Amino acid sequence: MKAQELDRFEIRLSGLGGQGILTLGKVMGSGLALGHGYNVTQTQSYGPEARGGASRSDLVVSSSKISYPKAESLDLLIALSQEACNMYYRNLKTGGLLIVESELVKQPPVNMYLGLPFTSLAKDKIGLVQTMNTIVLGAVTYLLPFAKQRTMKTNLENVLPAKIRDINIKAFNLGFREAKKNFGDPDTLWKNWVIQPEKSDDEDSI
Repeated sequence: MKAQELDRFEIRLSGLGGQGILTLGKVMGSGLALGHGYNVTQTQSYGPEARGGASRSDLVVSSSKISYPKAESLDLLIALSQEACNMYYRNLKTGGLLIVESELVKQPPVNMYLGLPFTSLAKDKIGLVQTMNTIVLGAVTYLLPFAKQRTMKTNLENVLPAKIRDINIKAFNLGFREAKKNFGDPDTLWKNWVIQPEKSDDEDSI
């Protein structure tokens, strides 16, 4: 199946060290590039602490050549910590989607966002908290109109070591199901989702 044409689509995965952000970015990027045939750039940044410091992984996805590899006007922001949400929300474009870890992001900057308790799902449903990032991958795959579930899952099977393959496929399927159950139709979401720019003090006083 031919991949949907994309001009430029920017994704930022963000959270804390130890949440598997960088691995998530690499796996998602390889699935979109090798599996779907898109051009993809992946850049990353992480704090000085191995665990607990802020980290992010950015993907730029396009059907054409990518002239500038860095993400600055985000179509999709995944924030798995309050700090990451506060720091990167300003880079989300009008009409972009915000997804948060609902138990860790207690104060989203806007009322319009999507959330799932990814960490609790990993602990309670899978029994391994380290699969949280793979649950996120499944949920994001559901939300992206140009990502195919089977293709992303096949790529996941190909890149993971055999000893952790089955449990991560289970986590991927869980994330996909939970997103489908809680988020509604993704095409409708993208068409109707409009984040209004914040009013300035001058506008409030008029």
